[in-house]
Amino acid sequence: MNKEDYLNLYRKMYLIRLFEESCGENYSKGFIRGFLHLYIGQEAVAVGSIDSLEEKDFIVTHYRDHGHAIARGLSTNGLMAELFGKETGVSKGKGGSMHLFDSEKNFMGGHAIVGAQMPLAAGFALASQYRKEDSVTMVYFGDGATNQGTFHETMNLASVWKLPIVFFLENNFYGMGTSVERIRSNGKSFSNMAEGYGIPSTIVDGMDVIAVKETTKEVVDKVRSGNGPALIEATTFRFQGHSMADPAKYRESSEVDEWRKKDPVESFPEYIISSNIASKEEIEDVKKSVEDEMNAAVKFATESNEPDLESLSKDVYL
Repeated sequence: MNKEDYLNLYRKMYLIRLFEESCGENYSKGFIRGFLHLYIGQEAVAVGSIDSLEEKDFIVTHYRDHGHAIARGLSTNGLMAELFGKETGVSKGKGGSMHLFDSEKNFMGGHAIVGAQMPLAAGFALASQYRKEDSVTMVYFGDGATNQGTFHETMNLASVWKLPIVFFLENNFYGMGTSVERIRSNGKSFSNMAEGYGIPSTIVDGMDVIAVKETTKEVVDKVRSGNGPALIEATTFRFQGHSMADPAKYRESSEVDEWRKKDPVESFPEYIISSNIASKEEIEDVKKSVEDEMNAAVKFATESNEPDLESLSKDVYL
């Protein structure tokens, strides 16, 4: 990796952080409505893993999807406009926070139903296999999704058919307000669940963007080579509640404080500077660029038009 690579990783993480903070602010002002699940704290997971993919690869994710969309390179203008419910949004203002989509980027959607993305991801992987393409499908899900039948059904089928799919578990230790200790009989890790389906698994520190990038690249290369599916479990933490409606009183402040010490958006630029990879001034330039982009995105969303009534009957398939 060269200096530009490091700065690019930081830029994406900082962009996600500012985007999410702006979403929270505009939600409080009433410009964003409905459900809103912020990705603050988990930025290193999306950025590190997606940086290891190729453009031809497919991404399918869950309802906490803003970070993955930004890491994949979707327009922040289009994303913010979607959250504002405007016609210029990536889903034409009709999808909202949990249904971001861009087929040109092979970003095949966030999905609101827990675990619903799993079979869809298997379908994309099967299509790649059928067409004899070497693209890989990455499907993201949280610890809560491991209790859904779709998770187990998809894992089993992917193993039987040796599908080119990477199951990426973002373990933030809480499914809504339920800690993993209350749903797991053998500890906090979920990676061993893959063993029952003959799927190799690995655990990575989800607060370390370089570790995530390197681990994901190694796993994706093996899957792309025809070795069948694999599972990656990234241990991470969301600094906010489950959604904007959640005060997160079920977590001790000391636990949150300990995880905040590992904040990738704070620690990574410190590492870059201390390792003489880039200067503090260069980091500040990146931050200024991101701040300008976010201001432009909010302005774009604010000034965009709402969908007209006729759009209600469009993009509806029966």
